Amino acid sequence: MRTICLAPAIALFALSAPATAQSAYSCADTPGFHDFDFWLGNWSVTDRATGKHAGENRIEAIEAHCALVETWAGNGGSTGMSLNLYNPVTARWRQVWVSAGGYSIDIEGRLKDGAMVLEGSIFYYGQPAAIPFRGTWSAEADGSVRQYFQQYDAKTSTWNDWFDGRYERVKAVPQP
Repeated sequence: MRTICLAPAIALFALSAPATAQSAYSCADTPGFHDFDFWLGNWSVTDRATGKHAGENRIEAIEAHCALVETWAGNGGSTGMSLNLYNPVTARWRQVWVSAGGYSIDIEGRLKDGAMVLEGSIFYYGQPAAIPFRGTWSAEADGSVRQYFQQYDAKTSTWNDWFDGRYERVKAVPQP
């Protein structure tokens, strides 16, 4: 039986194909990829309805500014992460949120009148239905960001507040 070794050919293809694709486009140099930059940073989040501190959030650009990743740590021990990406073909942003707290969110949209407006669904683990959901992020004049989420109630045909948060930048502590 004759053995043919394809490893060198596969390795050559694997090394050359991604480099060509990566060098053909720069997310950092494309305006649409910067629409959500006002949300980048480390934040202390307050629930606007109660005035209580809700948690800490970090939003950072990853993959040469082709996406944003969000890392949430709530006061009560809740955690979650989202991946936010811009599609230059549709000129739309998409956020996929995952939480160990019993739900995930999949919403998309675009910048409208200076605010990021995303719509889609929330999925509560263990429930068989997707529920309409929307979020709006607005940069405020004082440098804070308002994150406003609503969930649709099909029984009453109304949008109900789900979370209304005020994001205030956390000042970086200089490293020694």
